[in-house]
Amino acid sequence: MKISRKGSAVWQGTIKEGKGAVSTQSGVLEDQRYGFGTRFGDEPGTNPEELIAAAHAGCFTMALSKILGDNGFTADRLETTAAVTLEKVGEGIEITGIHLTLKGSVPGADAEQFEELANMAKAGCPVSKLFKAPITLDVAFS
Repeated sequence: MKISRKGSAVWQGTIKEGKGAVSTQSGVLEDQRYGFGTRFGDEPGTNPEELIAAAHAGCFTMALSKILGDNGFTADRLETTAAVTLEKVGEGIEITGIHLTLKGSVPGADAEQFEELANMAKAGCPVSKLFKAPITLDVAFS
């Protein structure tokens, strides 16, 4: 199986005064505003880090659903938040970490099983495999 998905960006102007727009192949995002103010300030729009966070949360949660199913469990609910940290390192800026926070309810599983399977998903989801930055995980089971 080989799948290709596309996203695109357009930028005009300088880094601080310029503006850009991002779009996705599916059309879910179409010419969504991004720029210096949306990335480093509180202006309306999106930024690469929140898009990465959403992609990672979605990928991890789907991977966990598959791993749960492979182990005979079906989640009532899985809720994941991914926090991407962007910091100045030396002369540049880097993503220095991603922290996943997972809340889940899985009938028939216990907290230890759930955490073990969640860690498998953290290591195995395709988006996790992209990052050189550390990925941490907090798990809450009910």
